[in-house]
Amino acid sequence: MIPAAFEYQRVSSVEEAIELLGRDEDAKLLAGGHSLIPALKLRITRPTVLVDIGRLGDLRYVREDGDRIAIGALARHAELAADPVLGQSCAVLAHAAGEVGDPQVRHRGTIGGSVSHADPASDLATVLLALDADLVVRSPGGERTIQAGEFFTGPFSNALAHDEVLVEIRVPKVEQGVYLKHVRRAQDWATVGVAAAHVGGRVQVGLASMGGTPLRARAVEDALAGGATPADAAAQAAEGAEPPSDVSGSSEYRAHLARVLVRRALEQL
Repeated sequence: MIPAAFEYQRVSSVEEAIELLGRDEDAKLLAGGHSLIPALKLRITRPTVLVDIGRLGDLRYVREDGDRIAIGALARHAELAADPVLGQSCAVLAHAAGEVGDPQVRHRGTIGGSVSHADPASDLATVLLALDADLVVRSPGGERTIQAGEFFTGPFSNALAHDEVLVEIRVPKVEQGVYLKHVRRAQDWATVGVAAAHVGGRVQVGLASMGGTPLRARAVEDALAGGATPADAAAQAAEGAEPPSDVSGSSEYRAHLARVLVRRALEQL
């Protein structure tokens, strides 16, 4: 299909992008475009203005920041997968980035775009949730930080105001982490995905495709903290979740997959 008519603006700074977003509540940001362009073609979204931030090189980085790693919102999936800092200090995120789509998607798609799209099946969003990542956003009023657990508000919905731009993601350094997902076809969206990592002396678990947003498996985490074995903790993987039924699998099938994948992830930690 052909997108509805829109105005196109390519910006040279984050401040310029914020100004354009503030002028029109129907404006949309364009980064890699792998989420937005299909939605435009299907006319699921009809922005009046596309604000292209894809060439803002100052938002494309990975660097150490004390006991955390700072990632620019325009860092691309392929860059994250190959980054030596992530490979050394947060390998689970690098691995998940390498699982996103196919090589074309990974060389164009950005972490900020993927996270802002807020797909419940998102690989990177699920890992960030498990890691208790912080997301730094900028607006006319300055910067604020949103915890990953508060960022995802519903299917394809996030906590960003219309004039805010996600500029950075901050993740803790973790020595051990695992991301597993089951797919119907190679390079497909996760039927179910599981991220597990040691964070702050505790095992934390995130789930993809088990509800309207990426979810934390709190029952699993609490069971592990209480001394449960990986098998016993994994048996509670679907507690509190509302897995959908669709062409990829029924709700019951997803609940079963979650228990299987959580057990495997915990056994690999």
